Amino acid sequence: MIVAGIGLRASATQADLEAALTLALARPDRLATPEDKAAHPAFQDIGLPLCPVPLARLTAQATPTISPRQPARYGTGSVAEAAALAAAGPGATLIQPRCTAPGGRVTLALAEGPQA
Repeated sequence: MIVAGIGLRASATQADLEAALTLALARPDRLATPEDKAAHPAFQDIGLPLCPVPLARLTAQATPTISPRQPARYGTGSVAEAAALAAAGPGATLIQPRCTAPGGRVTLALAEGPQA
């Protein structure tokens, strides 16, 4: 299963999220985002299941990239990478590191894992 981890700003739109999804190197089976972002309007009608990731699970994920803002707020280097890895399950592998959609309001990372 492939999970797209999504990090997004409050100002992100559904068009921003769709632009981020076009950067994915593989089609994700589901999206994952921190639980405090799961109700964001950009996720409405996106056509993929959404997995809200508890904040405590984000901090348990080591990420290869580090965003300047995320360690202080979420306790991890990259929200997108941490969310993808956490939702894909134990033993998941990052298959696409964090990338930023045009406009800078949405980040995406892909992980592959056994989680169903």
